[in-house]
Amino acid sequence: MMKGVIFMNKKLYKKKDGQLICGVCNGLGDYLELDPNLVRIGAVVLACGSAGIVGLAYLVAAVILPEK
Repeated sequence: MMKGVIFMNKKLYKKKDGQLICGVCNGLGDYLELDPNLVRIGAVVLACGSAGIVGLAYLVAAVILPEK
């Protein structure tokens, strides 16, 4: 038996309450227990420096993530 290990059934999803575009950053903030605005700022900063990879990942997540 493993002591000290906590198993959590957290799921990543799009969250419609408080969404700006598709709700991906809002759901990711909820999953990571962070303010969604911090996640949005981080996504914009990463998107500016990643030659569009983060933007593409956002679009893929917007399509495949389920809504809460």
